Amino acid sequence: MATLQAIKYSRGKLLVLDQLRLPHENHYDEVSTAEEAFDCIRSMRVRGAPAIAIVAALAHAVELHHGGCTATTPEEVISHIESRLDYLKESRPTAVDLSNAIALLKEASKATRIEGLAHPEAKEAILNAYIAKAEKILEEDLHNNTSIGAHGAAWLQQQYNATPDRKISVLTHCNTGSLATSGHGTALGIIRTLHSQNLLQHAYCTETRPYNQGSRLTSYELVFEGIPSTLITDSMAGALFNLHRERMNIGAVIVGADRVVRNGDTANKIGTYALAVLARHHGVKFVVAAPTTSIDLETETGKSIEIEERKREELTQISGAVVNADGTVDTSKTARVAIADQRIGVWNPAFDVTPNELIDAIVTEKGTVVKGADGKFDFSQVLPERWAAVVAKQM
Repeated sequence: MATLQAIKYSRGKLLVLDQLRLPHENHYDEVSTAEEAFDCIRSMRVRGAPAIAIVAALAHAVELHHGGCTATTPEEVISHIESRLDYLKESRPTAVDLSNAIALLKEASKATRIEGLAHPEAKEAILNAYIAKAEKILEEDLHNNTSIGAHGAAWLQQQYNATPDRKISVLTHCNTGSLATSGHGTALGIIRTLHSQNLLQHAYCTETRPYNQGSRLTSYELVFEGIPSTLITDSMAGALFNLHRERMNIGAVIVGADRVVRNGDTANKIGTYALAVLARHHGVKFVVAAPTTSIDLETETGKSIEIEERKREELTQISGAVVNADGTVDTSKTARVAIADQRIGVWNPAFDVTPNELIDAIVTEKGTVVKGADGKFDFSQVLPERWAAVVAKQM
């Protein structure tokens, strides 16, 4: 089945789908510098924690491929790479995938064996190591997404004894599909896998105010792939659970994650916490789909997660393609309109934190993590080396 691509890459060239033009127009921007990547991420032309990390990593790879580093000594080359990566890290501080990717890229650059090489050869070796690692991050993300889909679908099938004759329905929030990753997706990847196994009755997606990633992007992906689906406003979720849970066999809320900390607390798009509360009240499983790159073992609880706040205009204004009198959409014309008194005070956090006690399962590419008898999440099996390192620090 064909899927949408947020990122198109070949060595020396990176194309990024401008998601602000969706669902009416598929336009790719060529991104070839760290500055262009920063703007692409900050303006949310690309979004989704995995995709942000991939675009940042590959944009700098393209920049280096085309001679963007004028340093000559190995020390200067590594310093240049690290400074550019530190700059890119500030584009979206909440998403841990970006900082994890940056740590890996710095390590790969430093670990390059350059002993005995002349400066030009040493520089080339360092640059090649960086570019190879950036490309590996892209490759591994796609593999991880398909694994998350398989593990999540298997866990839900087991929970509900789902069969082609007894399918389940799910609700998802924000966008976590091909447009947020290298392909397939995390939470939406689980939905795709359920659908491919003939176990999905229906998928509901929220509009995800104020930036409408659900209505603009998720609904577009679901329609594109022919998955039975319905769009609802964020405030309709409680009514959906109350009125239709039994009839539609709604089994789970499945969301992605921008950061999962050591105790399982999860930062995700604003509105996720409210869905978790509603799901618990109505007996609906709450599932977080996250690659291990989104897990932050250094941070103990969600109280320490930095929450990005965005522009007030996202709440007070809205823009989009013009709808003609006959109902057709004219993509050549866009309009920005006010939807609130422009003098009103605004609080616009981009994310919220869902406490671990409201989460039933965290699905990674290495398996599904559920709470133990002590009611806590234990990531030691899916991340043994990182877990051991954190434990060692505490001793």
